[in-house]
Amino acid sequence: MAPTSEILTAERILEATEEVLRRHGPAKATVVDVARALGVSHGSVYRHFRTKAALREAVTKRWLDRTSEALTGIASDEGRDPGTRLRDWLAALFTAKRRKAGHDPELFATYQVLATENGEAVNAHLVDLIDQLTRIVQAGNATGAFAVPSPATAARAVFHATGRFHDPFYAPAWEEPGIEAEFDAVIALLLQGLRGGTGRA
Repeated sequence: MAPTSEILTAERILEATEEVLRRHGPAKATVVDVARALGVSHGSVYRHFRTKAALREAVTKRWLDRTSEALTGIASDEGRDPGTRLRDWLAALFTAKRRKAGHDPELFATYQVLATENGEAVNAHLVDLIDQLTRIVQAGNATGAFAVPSPATAARAVFHATGRFHDPFYAPAWEEPGIEAEFDAVIALLLQGLRGGTGRA
């Protein structure tokens, strides 16, 4: 039996929207397609998301939040020293982006389009990521592992310096031979800078 609006949830709509986007792409996917996939009227979808734009923004935010949530645990893990935490956090971000680009290229391309439409969601995501990095750098200063005058400034610099490994613009390079060695070299240089060039662990 087809699902009804009584059991319809925002999460189910977002899951269906993701599948519709994967199948049709952002240019052709419609709310009617989403409703059809769920076996409900398009009016039922609009009761949860008032416009097509709102639905697309929610899907974009959901996609970005998955990455943020996966990284939060690393940023908050006081069992790892700050240097290891920073390296692991950046490696996890790189791995997550590579996995999305490599395992589901159609959906990855779709989200690149949606991200350009939803600047507010993207900006909030970037703020969250840099906040997580800032907490790691602050922890490094507190333990003496790092020596930077402004953790927030340093965190932004680290994020932008590693853009090659997480900015979707660089996705074609992520499977090139030697990319892991490039990543390791950049992280080693950044850690040396955060330690004040002293080489402290």
